Parts: sequence; C-alpha cells; structure tokens
Amino acid sequence: MRIDVHFTDRVGIAQEILSVLAVRALNVVAVEVDPPHIYIDVPDLSESGFRILQQALRAVDGVQAVTELAMLPGVRRRLYLDALMRALADPVLAVDHQGVVQVANGAAEAAAGVSGASLVGQPIDSLLASSGLAERLADSGYHLPPCEVELGGESFLLETVPLAEQDGRAVGAVATLHAPHRLGERLSALQNFDAGGFEAILGESPPLQQLKQRAARMAAVDAPLLITGETGTGKELIAHACHTASSRNGEPFFALNCAAVPENLAESELFGYAPGAFSGALRSGKPGLLELADGGTVFLDEIGEMSPYLQAKLLRFLNDGRFRRVGGDREIGVDVRIISATHRQLEKMVAEGAFRQDLLFRLNVLHLDVPPLRARPDDILPLARHFVARACAQAGQPVARLTGAASAALLTNPWPGNVRQLQNVIFRAVTMAETPVIDAPALELAGAASGGPESMLGADSLEAAVAGFEKALLSRLYLEFPSTRLLARRLATSHSAIAMRLRKYGIGRG
Repeated sequence: MRIDVHFTDRVGIAQEILSVLAVRALNVVAVEVDPPHIYIDVPDLSESGFRILQQALRAVDGVQAVTELAMLPGVRRRLYLDALMRALADPVLAVDHQGVVQVANGAAEAAAGVSGASLVGQPIDSLLASSGLAERLADSGYHLPPCEVELGGESFLLETVPLAEQDGRAVGAVATLHAPHRLGERLSALQNFDAGGFEAILGESPPLQQLKQRAARMAAVDAPLLITGETGTGKELIAHACHTASSRNGEPFFALNCAAVPENLAESELFGYAPGAFSGALRSGKPGLLELADGGTVFLDEIGEMSPYLQAKLLRFLNDGRFRRVGGDREIGVDVRIISATHRQLEKMVAEGAFRQDLLFRLNVLHLDVPPLRARPDDILPLARHFVARACAQAGQPVARLTGAASAALLTNPWPGNVRQLQNVIFRAVTMAETPVIDAPALELAGAASGGPESMLGADSLEAAVAGFEKALLSRLYLEFPSTRLLARRLATSHSAIAMRLRKYGIGRG
C-alpha cells in the first residue's frame, strides 16, 4: 500500500513520521518527500493495519491527513516519461556534462541497432561518429547549432537542448536526431495541408472526366508518370491528386520546377549536398528533396528544361534508386516515385539531341495528357464562378456576379494561358471592380472581342447577339472538331442542326 502524509512543515517531522513506521517494523521500500507531503510505499500494509497506522501518524505534531495513494508521484512521472520516450519516433539521447549517454529511447536503439543498455554509458562522440562532439557541446553551453551526424550508418540532423539545474548551470543536454524523411513528412504536411485529391480538380466536362478516370487508374500503379499539357492547365494539381490517391498518400510530396532554378541550385535542391560542398553551403550539409520525400513522391515540373548533366544524374537514380549528394562520397538509397510534367514536345527534343531518349523511356512509363481549357468550354463558366467567389473572399467583398456579356466573353476567349490565365483575369476584375457586377469590359480580354463580346455588346437585338456568340463558338470549336459529325457529338446536338448552322455562318468552306 502507498500512503500520502500531508503535514505542516517543521524541522524533524519527516524523521518522526518514518520512526512511527519503524517502531511497527513495517517494510518501507520507497519514500518521496515533497513538502507539505511525504509519500511512502509500504507493500505489506493491510487495510486494518492502515487504519491503526493512520491514527498513530495523526498523533504526530503537524500531521494533518493520512490517505491512500494509488501510485507514488515519482513512479508516475517515470512511467509517463518512459511512455513518452517510447512514443517519440525520432531518436533521443540524454547526455551528462561529460557527453556520456544516460538515457536513450527506443527509436535511438533501433537506429543504432543495439539495445538501450548498450547505448547507456557510451560517449556521444563514438556513438554518433562525430569527433569532438562532446567538447563542442560543452563549449556551446550544451546548445549546439543544428548539425549533421551519423548513427548506425544513416544521416541525421542533430538538435540539442541544455539540461539545467535550478541555478541555471547546464549539466548536460537532450540530443534529438531528425531523419531526413521525418523532416520531409513535417515540411510536406506544412506545404500541402490544403491540397486535395481529384475532388479538388474542378470541372465536369467530358474531357476532364475522362482525364480524372484515367489518372485515378494510374495513381494506383507505383511507376513513373509523365504529365503533358500546355502551361496553366493544372499539371501539378493532377500530380498531387495522383499522389493522394496512391499507396504513398501518407508520405511526403515535394515539387521542383526545373525551369525556375539554375542547374547548380536544382542539383542541390534535388540531391542535397554534403558538409562543406561549396562556399556558402551550410556547415551541416543539407538533404535534398529525394531524401526528404523517402517513401513518397517528387514532382519534377518542366522536366524538359533540365540540363543534360542533371538528366544523366536523374537517369542513374531512376535505374537503381541511389544517388550521391553534391560533394558527397556516400551513396544514399531512397524509395521515391517520380512524377514529371512538361509543356514541351519531348520526342522532338530527343530528335534534336536536347533530351535523353533513355531518360524519356524511364519517365514515360505512364502518361497523362491534360486538355487545354479551350478544349473543355463547359468548364469555363463554373471555373470562373469559383474564382470569382474565391477572389471576393480574399478581397473581403460581397460575392460578385458575371453579366451575360462577361460570360460570353469568357466562353469565346481562346485562353492560351488556360486555367491559370482565367484565374488571373477573374482576380484582376474582382479587385478592380467598383460594383458587385462584372461586365465584359472589366475582364480586359484583349483579342476576345473579335467576333465575340464586343460585337455582342454592339448588337441591335437579342437575336443578333445570340447569332454572334453562336458563330464565334462554332468557329472556335470547328478547329478542334473539323467535321459536322464530330462537332455535333461535342455539342450534344443533331448532325443536321450543326450542318445548317455551319452553312449559315460560312464555317468550314474552302
């Protein structure tokens, strides 16, 4: 039985309390004194004996109460601490002022490949294969800047927090080791917290529905995927949806735009670099996206802009899943799915010698082609309304609406910049609008007027405006569907109705 003796503190009271138990020859196995309490573990004490002892202890001057206790506070703290240490996925080591390990959690044992008893008592220098680490810890007040170390042959980022006594004097440190893929999980969670799956890809047009169905099947296949399509069609959104729908969905997702960074920076971003690899590099080195994404997915956008040198290095990684950091001499193996994207014709680049054919074969195991916005006009207005609502929310304005003329202007615009251009046009119109009604001129669509919105705005009648819109729509779609039957199927109407309208507007002749 464990008891809690609550007392008024005075000199010698703890000794008097313990002597009451000694007189009765009770076996005391643990005592914790934390004024105004003294906690005592008496395993042989029975219920009847407790009542007698309770009366005797209450007779001691200053004792206010004697109650049963389920567990000594120190034991409870140790149990919670052990449970906390076991729950930590990162290796944790507690070292004393000499840099000798005093406590190690299960993750540290697993990383080192030994039991906890084997880690305790080892100098941290030898354990982490880092010469002079204990001395640097002491010199820094047991709070080193983050640095890279090795444990069990694997790289970790070391962080230290001083262990201080009540007077503030540091007597050791808690060292936490972060594996690159664990850092990647946290970074990915921060970067992609609001990214969705296929439900985040807006649109219900037949071409988009077919794309989503095909992409969903490919998401389940753990192989490289190449996504092609014009700029602004949402290739990264498709890539993230494929990751979310794959078996890797609980692992990191990172993206690198190969056209946005120079070759040397792209190499270090993708593959990382060793300590001291080049001037200006972090002294601790830096893991690249491939290490951070271990178990997950890396999306390489604008893969057609990758330099020949990086193409060769990426090919080597795709062959065996191994690479070396910039300036490093150790090979690192990771399990990462590569999804790449481009708006360029890679086959043409291969013929011109600008892209490696063997790399194209490795990247193009699975292939998706994202249709341009002009090929799915049914999605233009739903997307526009979505962007209007979002822009109004961002600007803190009431939700605006598009006029019929504005809708017609959006439908007849060729959208060379695709969904990204549509989003930018809507955002500009909303932020510059002085009323909650967005008309065609507010969209500032230069070139959308020919045969479209401007002619409709100047039309003398509804019939003339409808005819102008109909002619513009048929003229544009006829380029994509150059026969009456194809165009009739696209617009879900009869072949004769389309043929009549094409003759009416002189479309497709000569």
